[in-house]
Amino acid sequence: MPRRLREEAGAWLEGARRRAETLRPEPVVERFGRVTRTGDGVVRIEGLERPRLDEIVEIEGGIEALVVRASLGEVGCVLLDRGAEVRAGARVRATGRVVQVPVGEALLGRVVDALGRPLDGLGPIAAERTEPVERPAPAIVDRAFVSEPLTTGLLVVDAMLPVGRGQRELILGDRKTGKTAIAVDAILAQKRSDVVCVYAAIGQKSSTVARVIEAVRASGPFERTIFVVGPAESPPGQQWLVPYAACTMAEYFRDRGRHALVVYDDLTKHADVHRELSLLLRLPPGREAFPGDVFYLHARLLERAAKLAPGLGGGSLTALPIAETQAGNISAYIPTNLISITDGQIWLEPRLFHAGQKPAVDVGLSVSRVGGKAQPRVLRQLAAHLRVDYAQFQELELFTRFGGVTDPRMARTLAHGRRIRFLLRQPQSTPFSVTEEAVLLLALDEGRFDRIAETRLDEARTAVLERVAPEAETLAPDWLAGAEAPEQRAALLAAIDAALAALAAEAA
Repeated sequence: MPRRLREEAGAWLEGARRRAETLRPEPVVERFGRVTRTGDGVVRIEGLERPRLDEIVEIEGGIEALVVRASLGEVGCVLLDRGAEVRAGARVRATGRVVQVPVGEALLGRVVDALGRPLDGLGPIAAERTEPVERPAPAIVDRAFVSEPLTTGLLVVDAMLPVGRGQRELILGDRKTGKTAIAVDAILAQKRSDVVCVYAAIGQKSSTVARVIEAVRASGPFERTIFVVGPAESPPGQQWLVPYAACTMAEYFRDRGRHALVVYDDLTKHADVHRELSLLLRLPPGREAFPGDVFYLHARLLERAAKLAPGLGGGSLTALPIAETQAGNISAYIPTNLISITDGQIWLEPRLFHAGQKPAVDVGLSVSRVGGKAQPRVLRQLAAHLRVDYAQFQELELFTRFGGVTDPRMARTLAHGRRIRFLLRQPQSTPFSVTEEAVLLLALDEGRFDRIAETRLDEARTAVLERVAPEAETLAPDWLAGAEAPEQRAALLAAIDAALAALAAEAA
């Protein structure tokens, strides 16, 4: 043997001896089981020792499943892979891992599934790290009061049902009454803010999700929005994970002192998926066939929305969950669960929707319990009596439906109420800025729209928005910031009068 080879062999042997002397072998325990039954997106496993809830198991062929039920001798799992084919008798290995998703700036402007895998064809995501989808909610001592506004761009919401950063505001109504439209408009309104948005589509049609993505791409903060999609054709396990994955992605920004908004569309379908999986895995049904843990299912999710204390960065996570009702039954099981968890609800009335009042918000049954403290001061001052005036108008209109109005005071109340109703009607995907809302409310509060014929209210609103709102920051900066500033208010009111006078002159 050549000398060089002998020297290399000797060096290798010496190194091997040193490694052997320092080697401390330890036993590696792996847990295995076998699939006994499979179907409808769930599998049952026997022989898997010490199973853990929310643990990922790997089925023969690289298919992953999530443990959701563990009982004596049998484990129930849901599949996480699309189109996975599992046969009875397949070998199963416990991984000891929980479901984690990527988080970080790289997710902004991307469309991903419940496991953080890209669906937009733009290549892999270079995430900073991964985080578990199930995380504890912030403790009470780690939270601060809701004090900053999250404007939705919808006059009816920002004026009478204000939402604050860190709040949980439920949107509920019957099918096809504009629930998703309100949430999407709230996302579009964040184009003027620094809020990061996350849209979680749970069991929605792919065409519906595509329309939402295109709307945000066209006129919203697409570069600051993450779309987490679990469409109706995806496995039930993925649909079940979507809201938790979306919340984890949003918490990354909250925990770094930034502000995030997450929309869950919708939690009624999420509860239905949970019921489906529970019944397939033989969990005992309860009210309306939902299992007993369905309240905890959504409570542990929505409690993660919070405004953090200044010592933790002061970030916030605002949640807008959506729920669907049947025939206006607001007292059904899932809606009442969500109402009791959240800080208020925006109720969409089908009758108003079909009458053309969009967004069809019923201000009588809607409420925001904590957002009033966060409402911009100028809107709070202008809208102080708006809700009462609108409610009085609705009662009076119902009372006078079958008879004429002879009292001049009653006639003025009805005319003013019709102007309120008109201004609360807003085209979809056209959110207003706070300045535009303040200008409109000022003109309404001072009765300037009462002088305009109902047939020309649309032109009057457009004139005020186009001619006055762009100059409002210059004419009344202190008043818009919430100061008294009566001179600035008068200057702004004069500009409104001039715009409406010019409109009347054009018509003449």
